[in-house]
Amino acid sequence: MMAALMGRLSGRAILKAPNCLTSQKANLSFRTLSKGKKIAAGVAGAAAAGAVALQTAVFARELELHPPSFPWSYKGIFDSYDHASVRRGYQVYKQVCAACHTMDYMYYRNLVGVIMTEDQAKAEAAEIDVLDGPDDEGKMFNRPGKLSDRFPQPYANEEAAKVANMGAFPPDLTFIINAREGGADYIFSLLTGYWDRPAGCEEREGLHYNPYFAGGYIAMAQALYNEAVEFDDGTPATSSQMAKDVTTFLAWAAEPEMDERKRMGIKTMIVLGILLFFSFYYKRVKWLPMKTKKIAYKPRKH
Repeated sequence: MMAALMGRLSGRAILKAPNCLTSQKANLSFRTLSKGKKIAAGVAGAAAAGAVALQTAVFARELELHPPSFPWSYKGIFDSYDHASVRRGYQVYKQVCAACHTMDYMYYRNLVGVIMTEDQAKAEAAEIDVLDGPDDEGKMFNRPGKLSDRFPQPYANEEAAKVANMGAFPPDLTFIINAREGGADYIFSLLTGYWDRPAGCEEREGLHYNPYFAGGYIAMAQALYNEAVEFDDGTPATSSQMAKDVTTFLAWAAEPEMDERKRMGIKTMIVLGILLFFSFYYKRVKWLPMKTKKIAYKPRKH
């Protein structure tokens, strides 16, 4: 009884006592800062936000395997496409890649001169049927392909392509080299980068493990196997050889004018070098007397 009474009295005393531990409100405000301090605070906040975003992006990209740099035959200033590799690459595209992927901006006339002759290109185009028309009776009809026709479409429309590929739409390959970060290095690494799923990675239905693809899983199955294509020139058709050749062909398709551009650039540099020499000589001949001339003023004596 006595203990309970003492407990009540002590509790009331504690409640009535002033709270010595309460902290005073901070008397600081953004409005009270000077203009220079406000600018500094804003810059510091923006820098901190940017650092956090950059750190997050770095962590996300750690999940991807970046492709190595390969010594492609056309990388140098004075280098050009390996036309034999371009021809083999077109053969790989036609027999393997064209079953799913389109090249909407490639015409059969683009093959003339680099991959085949004009007669060969005409024969190549004539192998496909093109829906044309209407005719005099207003009906559509099929005709053999011509040099002015595009490469054929593997599917009737985009929805049909998605249904045939587990919901994934195969991208167009005309400018795929320029559209992907890493360019030819990325495409070659992707085509040769199909590995067994490592321990700890979950299996995903309809997807295949490829560490070079974002996220590590890709809907496209491995398409290049040894001896999948028989090259006309007798080159052994290993998977890496086919990947290298088709990558070179896609690089040429994205920039078919690169060889001509480099040739014109070299000619331009040679002409500019000659003109620079004559300009320097002309400047020395014309200005040397002017620069070495001494002009003296002698007033008349009265």
